[in-house]
Amino acid sequence: MLVAANKKRDAVSALRRGLAIFAVATAAFTGAASAQTLASLSADVGARIRGDAKPIAAWTTFCQDYAAECDVDRSEPSKITLTPAIWNTIVAVNRRINKSVEPMTDMEHLHVADRWDLAEDGIGDCEDFQLLKRHILAEAGLPRRAMRMTVVIDEKGEGHAVLTLITDRGDLVLDNKTNTILPWHRTGYVFIKRESQDTTAWVSLGGASSPVTTANR
Repeated sequence: MLVAANKKRDAVSALRRGLAIFAVATAAFTGAASAQTLASLSADVGARIRGDAKPIAAWTTFCQDYAAECDVDRSEPSKITLTPAIWNTIVAVNRRINKSVEPMTDMEHLHVADRWDLAEDGIGDCEDFQLLKRHILAEAGLPRRAMRMTVVIDEKGEGHAVLTLITDRGDLVLDNKTNTILPWHRTGYVFIKRESQDTTAWVSLGGASSPVTTANR
């Protein structure tokens, strides 16, 4: 058990070193990362919070193993102020992780129904993509408090995880199914719940009954 724990810590340390280097390089990115531009985004409203919600069980386990990824620092801004440089960083990270992580369900990969992690071995399903994106963006200086893991029902009627960026242009969604960053209400998804911005907990978005897992690709 001790050997396994040490190997996990070493893997996480190596991952963080690599991500820190990538984040610095990405923050300097100024080219046209995609056809999307900051100017194409209009001011929009965010999703409405409708009370408390029960977290996904796998998120609770994730927070025990990666406490820093779940902590909420209320001194951080609650919204991201989008500038051309920040927008380019977000677009680049979204595209890079969507391309570099191999999509695979937890059952296929780890023989468990649902596990959340940072795709340390380069393989993951929907929530692993989004957690890795958030980790890199936080390393690049964006406030983690304004980047919330979110549970939705997707176009197949299945539980799915996306990353909501709460910005001065509204709530924008990073998704491993597309490189296009969309306002939350244009994704076609039913929004169920997301991490709170005020405490290590979840809040309801009122869309429907919550899925038990977010285990699809």
